[in-house]
Amino acid sequence: MYNQYIKDPRSTYQCPTVKDFGPNPFVVNINKATICNNTFRTALWTGNHLQVTLMSIPAGESIGLEMHPDVDQFLRIEEGEGLVQMGDRRDNLYYRQLVYDDFAVMVPAGAWHNITNTGNKALKIYSIYAPPEHPWGTIHQTKAIAEAAEH
Repeated sequence: MYNQYIKDPRSTYQCPTVKDFGPNPFVVNINKATICNNTFRTALWTGNHLQVTLMSIPAGESIGLEMHPDVDQFLRIEEGEGLVQMGDRRDNLYYRQLVYDDFAVMVPAGAWHNITNTGNKALKIYSIYAPPEHPWGTIHQTKAIAEAAEH
């Protein structure tokens, strides 16, 4: 189950297979894995207490206004630019911040939030949920598929 040898992380990077590697031990170049991802949402690693997902948001689109009542969320922008909005109600998004490469966004449980891609290329994000938000192995090729799965 575990690798019996040590891989040199400086070796030529190839995009990882799109699947959920959790809850097994796993090491990845998260920057490159995020940039390689072309799905709206893919669970990269799901454990008992947290989950890492990769997201690619097309130009002009958004993650979609949402709220996780019992889940804290960390998002990191690896490529692109966008607008973060958060608030205590879906009709009161009082917090607004422009973000781009290397910005991190912390979303407390219960906060309504959205990120809109304001650039002209895909916004590449990875997200950490604690505890996990999506079922193990989640792959949503598009936002429409993600929304259908959540209803």
